[in-house]
Amino acid sequence: MDGTILVADDDRTIRTVLTQALTRAGCKVHATSSLMTLMRWVEEGKGDLVISDVIMPDGNGLEALPRIAQLRPGLPVIVISAQNTIMTAIQAAEAEAFDYLPKPFDLPDLMKRSARALDLKRHAPKPSAAPREMGDDLPLVGRTPAMQALYRLVARVMNADLPVLISGESGTGKSLIARAVHDFSDRRSQPFITAQATDLAGVDGIATLLARAKGGSLVLDEVSDFDEDAQARLVRMLDVMGDHAPRIMATSQADLGQKMEAGVFRKDLFYRLGGVTLQVPPLRERVEDIPLLAEHFLARGERDMGLQRRLSPEAMAIVRAYPWPGNVRQLENLLKRLLVTATEPEISKT
Repeated sequence: MDGTILVADDDRTIRTVLTQALTRAGCKVHATSSLMTLMRWVEEGKGDLVISDVIMPDGNGLEALPRIAQLRPGLPVIVISAQNTIMTAIQAAEAEAFDYLPKPFDLPDLMKRSARALDLKRHAPKPSAAPREMGDDLPLVGRTPAMQALYRLVARVMNADLPVLISGESGTGKSLIARAVHDFSDRRSQPFITAQATDLAGVDGIATLLARAKGGSLVLDEVSDFDEDAQARLVRMLDVMGDHAPRIMATSQADLGQKMEAGVFRKDLFYRLGGVTLQVPPLRERVEDIPLLAEHFLARGERDMGLQRRLSPEAMAIVRAYPWPGNVRQLENLLKRLLVTATEPEISKT
């Protein structure tokens, strides 16, 4: 690996680890805890790659990306962040960061991404829309590898001209993923419409649905439950849509591939819907995210109801060990009940 890398992070340990690893790999490294210093280096023409934290003592690394692109078109930036919501990944993509990694990051993985960034000859970046704020009510939080991989995929496909199939168990947040894809895409100002099989019925059902969705996003809710007639109508609709048609997304609890092989889901519909598949992991496969989600729901309860509650270490251990067949929605409902019924600030295991 060859090149000069600018590292900006207020954590001295991270600066030291990255400096040592990148230097051993053959790079020159300039490291700082100041965003102002980083921007001065960029203005002076230093560096072939920037690795920057988001929250710095004197500024926000994400907000600096448009300025970096203006000063040095083609200079790749890898964003690293301890923030764990989908908003960070999407804002990094909107600001045209080369890549995004959550903390704690895997050092060999970061080294590989850095090598790719140094080898890449980027074209001049296209103007990007200003980052949008994501509402606090969107509980798409998680720093587990599965969720971070999902965030990065969402960021990559949000403006791709492809249908999106969102698969996952009930309560995992499939509709929230669909909403995030829409809200951060170029179609954000257009309608976001969710449709069931009944919306396709009737002589004017399809025409009415397309008129409502316009050039926005049309989400087919639990498409695996559509009967044969609804599937046929859906195929016809997809075949007649013109250039200004809505983007099609579909959610499904069931494995559509298995249903297709079993002969209960049309092959032509399966291939029309499966442009990109986003698999939302069940909560039992992302146990490390449970405390983050619990804190999110308790903080929301404090904000909405003025009730300050926290889980005791013993109660948190029980919550982490539970298999959560209803996934995030079940966890949310439990914590809502505990917020109301608990008589002490600390919720115990009894």
